[in-house]
Amino acid sequence: MINLTNPTLLEYLSDHLHVPSSEFQLTVFKGGFSNLTYGLEAQGKKWVLRRPPLGKKISKAHDMVREFQILEALERAGYQKIPKPILCCEDERIWDAPFFIMEHVEGPILRNKMPEGRSLSPPFFKQLSATSLDVLLELHQLELEHSGLGKLGKPEGFVTRQVMGWSERYDKAMTEEILDMNHLAGWLQQHIPSEEHVGFIHNDFKYDNLVLSSFEHPEVKAVLDWEMATVGDPLMDLGTVLAYWAEAKDPEILKMFNLSYAEGNFTRAEVIDYYAQRSSLNLDKIHFYYAFGLFKVGVIAQQIYQRHVQGFAPDPRFAALIHVVKACGKLAVQSILTHRI
Repeated sequence: MINLTNPTLLEYLSDHLHVPSSEFQLTVFKGGFSNLTYGLEAQGKKWVLRRPPLGKKISKAHDMVREFQILEALERAGYQKIPKPILCCEDERIWDAPFFIMEHVEGPILRNKMPEGRSLSPPFFKQLSATSLDVLLELHQLELEHSGLGKLGKPEGFVTRQVMGWSERYDKAMTEEILDMNHLAGWLQQHIPSEEHVGFIHNDFKYDNLVLSSFEHPEVKAVLDWEMATVGDPLMDLGTVLAYWAEAKDPEILKMFNLSYAEGNFTRAEVIDYYAQRSSLNLDKIHFYYAFGLFKVGVIAQQIYQRHVQGFAPDPRFAALIHVVKACGKLAVQSILTHRI
């Protein structure tokens, strides 16, 4: 368990935010599956704290210093749909791990179920589908050289590194043999597209990482969770979006990440068409990127499930993640065989 009344942490926050330690209120934001997020309040002000999960370090996905630096780089580049980065602490003696503090952006965030007491309409979701994809396209088309964003990644050979890297992560996180995932890893390695594209990518873009203006007019105020952002192939990002973009007909277990299955949302085919009409990129190989997205989602679920089995992640929700892994592998193999998304 993490001690939210840690006197060393409270003293650090008091020194850097200039608020008496006795006035801080720290609460856990529930709902995420990876890094831990907390709300911090004092004297009428609000902040958000981010830190890695408990247990062993898995990958750069939990690098709080890097996420903070990405927010700083986006701020310098003039990108406005971010929470303002405020403070980064690399001293693990303060809170057992690096963490950072950012601005709290007011606004609703859609989780994987309808908000309690609300029934959002099909027109709402149709507008949200388009609005969110406009934000994704804007990110993919950010200027890289003069803004300095190009320094955040190595686009050459990006797709190959991603396929090999996630395959290796899956091997290390396996708790049982899942034939579909094994087949998928091999297929991806054999079908890497020769054409490479370059852009700034978020790598975890879905509804629950968007702060909206309201439930009446779903404009995007801020994009959250930048820990996996980099410079690489935007179609890999689109593939991950498609993997999270559950439809009503999909297995129930894959609806736990995104409310895209509600009536009014674009279908995955409509997502592809909308993106293609507003981008100059060649989407002929989109089935590869979709299959990769499903594989990546499956690997992430497998990593968290492994940590749950090892006792590092006791949240009871994590026990079901092995079924996410199996469903991702099955859906990807079906897409490969039928050439349908």
